[in-house]
Amino acid sequence: MDTPLIRSAEEATEQARASTLLSPRFYTTDFKAMDRIDIGPLRAEFDALLAEYEGDNNHDHFQRTPEFNEEVARLAPGWTPELRREFLDFLVSSLTSEFSGCVLYNEIQKNVENPDLKRLMRFMARDESRHAGFLNQSLKDFGLGVDMGGLKRTKKVTFFKPKFIFYATYLSEKIGYARYITIYRQLERHPELRFHPIFRWFERWCNDEFRHGESFAMILRANPRLLAGTNTLWIRFFQLAVYATMYVRDHQRPQLAAAMGFDVSAYDFEVFGITRDISKQVFPETIDIERPAFRAGLERLLRAAEGIAAAKARGGLRGAVARAGWVIAGVSTFARLYLLPTRHEPLPAQVRMVPAW
Repeated sequence: MDTPLIRSAEEATEQARASTLLSPRFYTTDFKAMDRIDIGPLRAEFDALLAEYEGDNNHDHFQRTPEFNEEVARLAPGWTPELRREFLDFLVSSLTSEFSGCVLYNEIQKNVENPDLKRLMRFMARDESRHAGFLNQSLKDFGLGVDMGGLKRTKKVTFFKPKFIFYATYLSEKIGYARYITIYRQLERHPELRFHPIFRWFERWCNDEFRHGESFAMILRANPRLLAGTNTLWIRFFQLAVYATMYVRDHQRPQLAAAMGFDVSAYDFEVFGITRDISKQVFPETIDIERPAFRAGLERLLRAAEGIAAAKARGGLRGAVARAGWVIAGVSTFARLYLLPTRHEPLPAQVRMVPAW
């Protein structure tokens, strides 16, 4: 499955606008239900977290330096076409994900009356706006800057209940931290593999992601009904969906991983392990990523995704029939993965964690 070659800013914006099974989405929610969220049981911890946001220790971080510009000019012309294609796809996908968070958090803070959520979402929207803007600057180095205003106006929006927002965005922020810190540590050990200066920013950047995840951890732990009963079925679903999406999407960028010295599957499972260990702070059950059937199932999902892409490219009746078959195979594989036994552990008394990886 080759990622598409982005040739213009218009194509970059169109790719960010696309709504596919693997692409980042824009969300909205039930703001009245959001207003009923109570952070009271964790008031002291939550107020301390808001004070960290107020302190804004990354206010000066997302700035281009002359050295950054010089490094881009020196390194980018030597890339292979495959690396260029996959890196640009990574930038567009990452920008879309960050901007999705910015849009969602901003909409929540504008539409809720709950003062705790209003203040929290304003801070998180601020952070995500910086992240998206910084990524867009790197796209502009290639003449491919995304029209973020147009993207906000035209990208399809998906409605999620508040609890789905909490599960999905908690996982998104935490796996984002795990992805970025794993890349940062690898390139810290092997600076000769750092083919673009943006990776130097990843350590402090991913600490923003970690803090955002802590915010949702507090919301969930302060409202334990969201972690009990049939909600555990949704928690399992969102964990599996996040892992499966990452596994398939990352295997579409093998040259990007190779350029950083990673085996794609090994990198993904390292990230899964970090995410799993972190998410024990809030989820009463976690995916058993060490189970051989889990790895085998992800490989089957990858083959199904490749089959769907090939059938779509073939077109015609035969392509449509083949595509339907691969879709059925993918859905049945996901269902079997969902039914695998999970790991159950008691939730820790201390909710807050620190980014120690």
